Amino acid sequence: METVKLQKKVKASTMLDAKILLPAIKSSFVKLDPRLMVKSPVMFVVEIVAALTTVIFIRDLVTGGANLAFTFQIILWLWFTVLFANFAEAVAEGRGKAQAESLKKTRTESQAKLLEGSGRNFRLVPGTALKVGDIVLVEAGDNIPSDGEVIEGVASVNEAAITGESAPVIRESGGDRSAVTGGTQVLSDWIRVRITAAQGSTFIDRMIKLVEGAERQKTPNEIALNILLAGLTIIFVFATVTIPSYAAYAGGAISVVVLVALFVTLIPTTIGALLSAIGIAGMDRLVRFNVLAMSGRAVEAAGDVDTLLLDKTGTITLGNRQATAFRPIRGVSEQDLADAAQLASLADETPEGRSIVVLAKEKYGIRGREMHELNATFVPFTAQTRMSGIDAGSSSVRKGAVDAILNYVNGGTAQAVASGNAVRAIQANVNTDAARELQAISDEISKEGGTPLAVAKDGRLLGVIHLKDIVKGGIRERFAELRRMGIRTVMITGDNPMTAAAIAAEAGVDDFLAQATPEDKLKLIRDEQAKGKLVAMCGDGTNDAPALAQADVGVAMNTGTQAAREAGNMVDLDSNPTKLIEVVEIGKQLLMTRGALTTFSIANDVAKYFAIIPAMFLAFYPQLEVLNIMQLSSPQSAILSAIIFNALIIIALIPLALKGVAYRAVGAGALLRRNLLIYGLGGIIVPFIGIKAIDLVVSALGLA
Repeated sequence: METVKLQKKVKASTMLDAKILLPAIKSSFVKLDPRLMVKSPVMFVVEIVAALTTVIFIRDLVTGGANLAFTFQIILWLWFTVLFANFAEAVAEGRGKAQAESLKKTRTESQAKLLEGSGRNFRLVPGTALKVGDIVLVEAGDNIPSDGEVIEGVASVNEAAITGESAPVIRESGGDRSAVTGGTQVLSDWIRVRITAAQGSTFIDRMIKLVEGAERQKTPNEIALNILLAGLTIIFVFATVTIPSYAAYAGGAISVVVLVALFVTLIPTTIGALLSAIGIAGMDRLVRFNVLAMSGRAVEAAGDVDTLLLDKTGTITLGNRQATAFRPIRGVSEQDLADAAQLASLADETPEGRSIVVLAKEKYGIRGREMHELNATFVPFTAQTRMSGIDAGSSSVRKGAVDAILNYVNGGTAQAVASGNAVRAIQANVNTDAARELQAISDEISKEGGTPLAVAKDGRLLGVIHLKDIVKGGIRERFAELRRMGIRTVMITGDNPMTAAAIAAEAGVDDFLAQATPEDKLKLIRDEQAKGKLVAMCGDGTNDAPALAQADVGVAMNTGTQAAREAGNMVDLDSNPTKLIEVVEIGKQLLMTRGALTTFSIANDVAKYFAIIPAMFLAFYPQLEVLNIMQLSSPQSAILSAIIFNALIIIALIPLALKGVAYRAVGAGALLRRNLLIYGLGGIIVPFIGIKAIDLVVSALGLA
């Protein structure tokens, strides 16, 4: 799925949604609790000074102080600044509340058919009463009550409640499709499920906590930025408290309210107000892409990934090998080979078998035949024989691994010689030459990265079917894009090195690991991390669990095993391995958004210096007139306009904080230049325009 298609699923802005807007307004006041505000040091300080000026205003109101209207307006906008910051965080949190409520309903209303004994006798119990190890029966129309593993049966399951995808999936015992999630619905057949998660720790429980933000912890970069902002705030505290002495030296005085206004406009309130919202929105953005991140740290790490490990099958290739050509040996026509190959594949329900039938039909017009019309017996594939086929009357056709077919043909020829069958004995020499040619064709296909499948009919070798891993369209361009971002891509496959090299070259990956074992994957990740690199990987099997746990970003497929889902720090609900590329992009978008708004916030303060400082000291130091480039109406108007702009800019930037800065695959240098040009220069220009416009309105209305 392409990034553009994924991004269409994200709403540009949710601020106009009443279901989010109204609760967010209420939450803005609830978050005024100092115990909650202290998590954001900058806004906590703003709340303290707002409370301080409020107390001073009440005192002056009682004692009859001067400039009460001006003071009241300053105080009002100080509280608005705090409330707008809380509103930004509340809106970010509110985007996941509706989804959490629907998940809670699914969890509490589910009923389970708890099995008693080995039969199908059951008793109904609440889903919340189930314990690890309980075995439940889930039939068509029933909801799966809790996370578990299918131990018997096969069923079609609707996972739309979790993934949002309407297409049902197959869940069956054994293999990598045995894990089921509570809250999903069985559409057909029945399954026995062994419960694997205790109540409170199920997948739905974890998802509810994550989308509500209950488990969102600050990431290292976010903590570092908070420390920087707190440091800048402390610096401006000392700078502000020294101003009265300068004013006194010049023979004047500055009120506490004006000092507070100066302090609030100079500290980085913009990024301080939006920092939490940016982090929450980053995790929420992944949820909207149907990827569940277990922590904000994982999202952030995705943005700093240096090495990307991708499994070949289903990620780089379409997942199933497809028949692309029939390669007959001398003396056999392609038509005859295609006819025999199709005949041997009529009852083969594997994707490879179906592709052989389709290729024979499309390329040679050979229509499929019904098995009952042929009065034939299908010979299934087994791990021992490594071939399958069909017996129809006196004729038999086999297809399978090259060495298995050669052994099958040679064995039949040897029996013919022993029994005195002259025709088959003469054929022994023919098969010897044919075997050499068959082996040569097979080697050629292998060198091209394909898989050879030999075909024999009635003891005679016919040729080879070329099965090929089909590289996904556009994947080469996407890897080139990652390369421009400085990310090294490594394909992991169980194929032999020759096949792996051919597919890696076609796909455009930087490197590959062939014949990979779980130990090999783990070693590769550790080697990369030892070089100081961050590694991302996706997987779905139990054999991927060690590597998923070791990787800095481990994306487990929701259809994978329980071990894989527990080992990763992200779960892809759509089980689409190619989405790992989008996960990296979302992580980078989070970092880009934070960097862009930090740049804007700092540049924003520069413009406010020119607005408020000359206005404050112009009466004492007329020489500062040269800095009064905004030509604001009066000192009071300048201060009030700056404090109003400081509050309103937070609201204006909420949509950008939630949506994120548009992602572009550019290097760090180009990104820095872009940030400085757009958000640095913009952060200077916008306040000049905004503060001047507010000053005109304030003056026209006579507010200052």
